[in-house]
Amino acid sequence: MQFSELIGKLESIHSQLSHQAVRQADQLLTLRNYLFGFYIVEFEQHGTDRAAYGQQLHKRLSAELQKYSIKGVSDRSLRQYRQFYLTYPQIWQTLSAKFKLPDFEMIRQVDVLSTASTAQDIPMLDSSLLLDRLTYSHFVELLKVDNPLLRRFYEVEALKNNWKVHELNRAITTLLAERTSLSTDKAAVIARIQENQPTGMEDLIRNPYLLEFLGLQEKAEYTENDLEKAIIDNLQEFLLELGRGFCFEARQKRISFGNRHYRIDLVFYHRILKCHVLIDLKIGEFDHADAGQMTVYLNYYKANEMSVGDNPPVGIILCASKDNALVEYATSGMANEVFVSQYLAELPDKDQLKALIERESLDFGGE
Repeated sequence: MQFSELIGKLESIHSQLSHQAVRQADQLLTLRNYLFGFYIVEFEQHGTDRAAYGQQLHKRLSAELQKYSIKGVSDRSLRQYRQFYLTYPQIWQTLSAKFKLPDFEMIRQVDVLSTASTAQDIPMLDSSLLLDRLTYSHFVELLKVDNPLLRRFYEVEALKNNWKVHELNRAITTLLAERTSLSTDKAAVIARIQENQPTGMEDLIRNPYLLEFLGLQEKAEYTENDLEKAIIDNLQEFLLELGRGFCFEARQKRISFGNRHYRIDLVFYHRILKCHVLIDLKIGEFDHADAGQMTVYLNYYKANEMSVGDNPPVGIILCASKDNALVEYATSGMANEVFVSQYLAELPDKDQLKALIERESLDFGGE
């Protein structure tokens, strides 16, 4: 063996084991958070003095744990750990086998039996695969998906495609499961998530709850133009979906500031509120910048579009998902009325999605 070969072997060993150490640390953090969730739920259900803490439990826990310099124990994080445990009861079996925790099995039996029936109709997935291949940050994204069947779809695709956290986030916030179920070329739709380029217009399905009455024909992929045209073609149903009093005025309303031009997705006049209603459609997650953009639109309408007798305009930001705390901080104290609403997609055909999940699972040994 030459000296250069020795250096190469040592560097290779260092790289492999360092990567393994980082991955093991990630997995242990995931399991720590899961156990935190378990003990919180156990205290809430069986703690002898649980009534004394009530709704303040997580805040008081956070304050006490921070005295021990424990990281990741904010009030919000503790609530998240609790949700993690309740959402993934099957992880307990892997955790117990891996770390030899027989003392907890008596406590867990009731919980496992009570949650098993809810998962019987959903394709199974080996929880050890989730723990081995996903970080806790992946689980944080998955917890945003309330529907168990849709969540299973994202779990399968994250494993199959080795998605990074930002790729999983993009898949969820662009409603990949719903769009995939409508597509004849499902592989092409899924493959877009891994392309290292910004989301294009062809990726945007801004309001899937409209699909139930828009009557779109199945095709390979849907574009923004497809959906916008369908909305205008079915304007009466769209207005009924919005509620009473909305009168359509414009789409892609252009407003200009010098040489800079902006477009408001949809503009309505509300005959009951006596004001303009500006709607900004967001395919992804609500961001604080969205509130700032809507403020610009509203201020422009106040200065240039209001007539005698009009009330100040109202803005509605329709988004795929939102963090209520961020919404509160981003919109509180505003002079304008800005509402942030989450739009809901129609659940794809359940049997079709189950078949897709089972087929995709075969590629990495899912059950």
